[in-house]
Amino acid sequence: MIGAQLNITEARHRLARKIFFGQRGELRQHYREGMEDQLGALGLALNAVVLFNTLYIDAAVRQLASEGFPVSDDLLARLSPIQFDHINFLGRYAFTRPPAPGTRPLRDPREPDPDSTEEE
Repeated sequence: MIGAQLNITEARHRLARKIFFGQRGELRQHYREGMEDQLGALGLALNAVVLFNTLYIDAAVRQLASEGFPVSDDLLARLSPIQFDHINFLGRYAFTRPPAPGTRPLRDPREPDPDSTEEE
């Protein structure tokens, strides 16, 4: 159990390092409040990624279960919202409130990804 908890903690640290890449993981403010602000923003961004992943993992699991896929407790225990390979950390982001609450529809895995740039 200790090894499993260490793996979760290390995954969280990898995500934090990925988010906090711009200043190479260094707190650049020279005063305590500035450092606390940077750490608070990092925590907020980290929690936003975990929330985003949790919502979509839940939607994916519900869709699979409704389609008859055997979703077992053992399978659910192996899911983690601390993944980030699918998230683009570069660029500019607008944080505006969506017009209606909810999530975008899940993509059908049998159809090609419209955002994919790979040529087949």
